[in-house]
Amino acid sequence: MIVSSDYVNIPSGGSSMRTFMARPGVPGNWPGILFYSDIFQLTDTMLRSCVRLAGHGFVVAAPEIYHRREPQGAVFPFDDEGRSRGMADAVATAVADFDVDAGSALEHLARDPAVDAGRLGAAGFCIGGHLAFRAALRPQVKATVCFYPTGVHDGKLGSDEDAGSLEKAGDIAGRLLLVWGSEDPHIPPPARARIESGLKVAGVRFEQRMYPAEHAFMRDFGPRFDPECTDLAFAEMVRFFRATF
Repeated sequence: MIVSSDYVNIPSGGSSMRTFMARPGVPGNWPGILFYSDIFQLTDTMLRSCVRLAGHGFVVAAPEIYHRREPQGAVFPFDDEGRSRGMADAVATAVADFDVDAGSALEHLARDPAVDAGRLGAAGFCIGGHLAFRAALRPQVKATVCFYPTGVHDGKLGSDEDAGSLEKAGDIAGRLLLVWGSEDPHIPPPARARIESGLKVAGVRFEQRMYPAEHAFMRDFGPRFDPECTDLAFAEMVRFFRATF
């Protein structure tokens, strides 16, 4: 499916949240997906993921997660300097601000003429996987895909000492898909086991997929990129959303 894309500015928390929008190029009433980047913001690899998902019949909104601290259009390189800058912005942002932004983005999607407001979902990579998990706490989010979400098992997110995301999992009314890399040092087996146990206790409807890959294996740049695992994981996301919507 051909895709069109542009940027919009969504008011959120007294700031303007620049957001990349990708949508099917034909008229329709599509599901809307809030799609979160990793700490490097809207890199070319993230934009490609958005366009790819939109091509399967979804309206995709990807916000700049550090719009309160960075100028519009700020994108960090995949190097030590970029990583340090992204991490610094992450730890300087309150979880409450991330949550406000999720609400603003979802409201924008729900108002989009091409979106079926009853079919909203979320997805994200790394810190964005955790942000997607938090978006799933909202009742209007029917399906969420978290790709190797960091900090869910121990509550590390933003400037808060403990975001308490896993403890709030009982608020997740929709379905959840967790995607892991078996060689991910940031989310080792004990961390994944803790998340699985917490979700079961909370009664969340969830699925998991494991791939023989490292952290950030879906970032199509650098030595961690695994094309085969990326294709399989992306297909699982599409299948999961279509099965829900």
